[in-house]
Amino acid sequence: MISMTHLSPELAQTIEDIQPHSERWRHIALGHLDQLTKPHGSLGRLEEIAARLVAIQQNPRPSCDGKAVYVFAADHGVVAEGVSAYPQEVTTQMVLNFLRGGAAVNVLARTVGASVVVVDMGVAGDFPPAPGLVLAKVRRGTRNFLREPAMTRDELFAAINTGLRLAQLASNEGCKILAVGEMGIGNTTSASALTSVITKTDPEQVTGAGTGIADEARKHKVDVVRQAIAQHAKEMADPLSMLACLGGYEIAAMTGMILGAAARHIAVVIDGFISTSAAALAFLIAPASRDYMLAGHTSQEPGHRILLDYMGLDPLLNLNMRLGEGSGAVLAFSIVEAAVRVYNEMATFASAGVSQKAE
Repeated sequence: MISMTHLSPELAQTIEDIQPHSERWRHIALGHLDQLTKPHGSLGRLEEIAARLVAIQQNPRPSCDGKAVYVFAADHGVVAEGVSAYPQEVTTQMVLNFLRGGAAVNVLARTVGASVVVVDMGVAGDFPPAPGLVLAKVRRGTRNFLREPAMTRDELFAAINTGLRLAQLASNEGCKILAVGEMGIGNTTSASALTSVITKTDPEQVTGAGTGIADEARKHKVDVVRQAIAQHAKEMADPLSMLACLGGYEIAAMTGMILGAAARHIAVVIDGFISTSAAALAFLIAPASRDYMLAGHTSQEPGHRILLDYMGLDPLLNLNMRLGEGSGAVLAFSIVEAAVRVYNEMATFASAGVSQKAE
């Protein structure tokens, strides 16, 4: 647990507002599912997902209205250590690609009818105002966390509060389900470091190839993560200090959005390794927030499965993806929406005049 006296007022209130699922709503959902024209439990995880949505929304008619993916973008000072196969300017270039609708997440979002919101949390480049872009830059990239903490406490809360604010705006606009994704060259290094600290797992086990670095470069990346953890070990007493020392502005904002969504009964589909590191931090800050999370998929990054197991989340898809952007989470929207439609639209035994199983 973290001390409530060391939080921003917005974060403290959000944590207070997050409540665990009500078993009453879950039992309502299960009772309805058992009346649908199918053998008991025959739709497998679709039934589990539908019941989760009923409990999250506290509504006997759950909805996927307002589907949106928020892509948080930021740069990372640790790229100076040679941990990525791509140069830092790719973050800026990809944000422009998102805004033009040309990235994988844009294509997949169009496929499932979801909107894309891009959030500049700390990109080293600058952007003019544009439709679908939120300008919330904290700083032009974090500091190199091998040399110093990635961000100050004030910067940390600025980023978290942006996520909280966007969750509130999404709720005001009627959003019932959202996905969190990211873009940031170097951010798998942050996610690896955070995963190692959160799960108490050796950096070698949680650090992957990221954007596709060769094996020697991956070994160097492991060394950077290991050294950074050792340097900041005495400072990382709670999840917020972990995030300040090793995180990124986009990871902090995703943490805030996940917490804010949970406080407002919005389901959150988590994407890959980086967004799951944010989900794990949200879980540490407010354990009940896990009740509002759905794991969209499992990626090829080795630390991702370790984080999912740590939180007890079972991914909906396994397509060997490792792109980020929210791409896997957006694909999972289709599964969640199918579950909700089955729940709402299937006939019951009584309404269809179908005989139930003999006792």
